[in-house]
Amino acid sequence: MRTRDLVLAAVVVAATVMPVALNAGWQAIALAVGASVPVLWLHRSPLLVGLTVGLATTALATFYVAPVIPAGPLAALYVIAASSPAPWRLASVLLAAGGVTVSLVVPGDDDLATYRYLAVAYAAAYVLGTSTRARRAQAAEAAARERTRIAREMHDVLTHSVGMMIVQAEAGPLVVSSDPDRAVAAFEAIATTGRGAVAQLREVVHALRSPGIDSLDELVAGRASLEVVGVPRPVSSEVDAAVYRIVQESLTNATRHARARAVSVRVRWQRRTVAVDVVDDGRGPAGGDGFGLLGMRERVAACGGSVRTGPGPRGTGFAVHATLPTT
Repeated sequence: MRTRDLVLAAVVVAATVMPVALNAGWQAIALAVGASVPVLWLHRSPLLVGLTVGLATTALATFYVAPVIPAGPLAALYVIAASSPAPWRLASVLLAAGGVTVSLVVPGDDDLATYRYLAVAYAAAYVLGTSTRARRAQAAEAAARERTRIAREMHDVLTHSVGMMIVQAEAGPLVVSSDPDRAVAAFEAIATTGRGAVAQLREVVHALRSPGIDSLDELVAGRASLEVVGVPRPVSSEVDAAVYRIVQESLTNATRHARARAVSVRVRWQRRTVAVDVVDDGRGPAGGDGFGLLGMRERVAACGGSVRTGPGPRGTGFAVHATLPTT
């Protein structure tokens, strides 16, 4: 279970259970637990968890406490909007609307302000989830285009080079007795074409491999100090590339934009996470929170991690602190 799930569940439980515990009995508290604790498994079974917390929240608001902070259903609606097919997204919206209506009509709450508050909250959760899904789709489309481009390059290299080698190989035996010089030239052409094909394929394959944690020494050389704490271990390709891009973007900001004189990079290997700290003595990110930092946050979030940026430990310079799961 990722740290992301634990943190989300803790926030939802605190927002749901604590207010109920102060104003209601054990039956209401039990419903509040049912409306929040299942969020632990939200990313594994968003539909089932959404239905569970939605029903519990509706019952809680209808029979015991009104109004209730619908933290669990809001989190579920966001995840469903971000990751589920259109029919399930529509069903979740209809169920949310039904639950809100029941929880307000049955107790006789005719305050339109409550309706507006809940409508805005649920709409915001759905819109945020939809925007997350759109960003993921764009990233997947870009990756697909890149794979298509590389596949096309490999096809062109192999088709041209192997075709030339076949022609030369077929011509060689025909002239090996009558014209040995031409035969030698044909075999030399085969070797030359083969070496060229290998070199081109090596370049294409290298483009497929994103640099990772093992390449940090080369990345920071002459630009920053690097400290590694703990024992490195294998991580997913996404986390591997994310750590490299975090350091790369931070160094770019520090040296090109913030005009830092000193930059320190620290990679800390912990039991279930790898943390990256990049601290400089410059003047902060150019133009505030730019596209580079936004892309960094999206990359880290896609891996299930978290990132914080702000002034350095002494209130000067700029610091990036990222934590990514290794399991």
